[in-house]
Amino acid sequence: MTVTQERQQQVRGYIRAMPDLATDADLDARLEQHRIELTAHCYRMLGSSFEAEDAVQETMVRAWRGYEGFEGRAALRSWLYRIATNVCLDMLTGRQRRARPMDLASPSSYDTPVGERTSEATWVLPVPDGRVLPGDGDPAELAVARETIRLAFIAALQHLPPRQRAVLLLRDVVRWKATEVAELLDTTDASVNSALQRARSTIAAANITDTEAAMPMDDEQQELLSRYVDAFERYDMESLTSLIHEDATQSMPPYELWLSGRDQILAFWQGQGAGCEGSRLVPTVANGRPAFGQYKPSETGVGHDPWALQILDISDGQLVELSFFLDTEALFPVFGLPMHLGPVPLAT
Repeated sequence: MTVTQERQQQVRGYIRAMPDLATDADLDARLEQHRIELTAHCYRMLGSSFEAEDAVQETMVRAWRGYEGFEGRAALRSWLYRIATNVCLDMLTGRQRRARPMDLASPSSYDTPVGERTSEATWVLPVPDGRVLPGDGDPAELAVARETIRLAFIAALQHLPPRQRAVLLLRDVVRWKATEVAELLDTTDASVNSALQRARSTIAAANITDTEAAMPMDDEQQELLSRYVDAFERYDMESLTSLIHEDATQSMPPYELWLSGRDQILAFWQGQGAGCEGSRLVPTVANGRPAFGQYKPSETGVGHDPWALQILDISDGQLVELSFFLDTEALFPVFGLPMHLGPVPLAT
């Protein structure tokens, strides 16, 4: 059990132990209706799916404790966003911002040693779509929401000071009025508008590359991914060359090393990454993009063991960014991916 899971169990136990604090028999159900959007908000603020879950659990605890004094003076949704934002601001106090490898150093060569693993707290971490996007939302609204959970956008948000980050998200994503944000942050409308302008400038300066909103995928995108899976599982570098853009990038948290350019990526796969030959890919979705659980041949000689969560960005019919997250022990359970694949059954 991870530290995050232990904290979540403690919080759930705390809620169960204080039923007298609820003044409404259906309060728990009413709070749960907002869990997904609150998790998305906290994820954008914190850059970690694990910390976002912790923040939402703490939000629910504070809501239970404060519900009697709430008395419906505002909409329940707005009240919960206020609590969640304050929880996130508390969690961000004194912390180093999360990042992606390309935020920390220049690209490396394919033959550069990968170096030492770094702390989980260093990195922007992926999130399953199901944790932060409603399954039955309006298609147009879901398309916009997917863009606000892209890894590149989440990483850009981390460059903002926490209060400025909150202003941008509450104004441009949650669509609050300046007066509402000012009340939450105990400041003025003018200060909110000034912070919003600075935040928008910072995000614009990040030059986030436009990519195709690939979920749900159209036939062309599905065909591209099918070809990628086939080529990667066969470890066919010639076929992969036609699928990966010449200026593509690859990163591999928790390592700082990252690569720029198709030639560098393929040279790495044939060199230091040659152990990936014979891998199997299991589809999933992450951060509004297609993703795969990658399993390398097991050292036991039986089946395949987890190696990476791959998240792919597509533009103009090619892969332009490949994010490989290697902390599979923590991430695979979150994405519902098994911790071992048995041998492939023989064709009959």
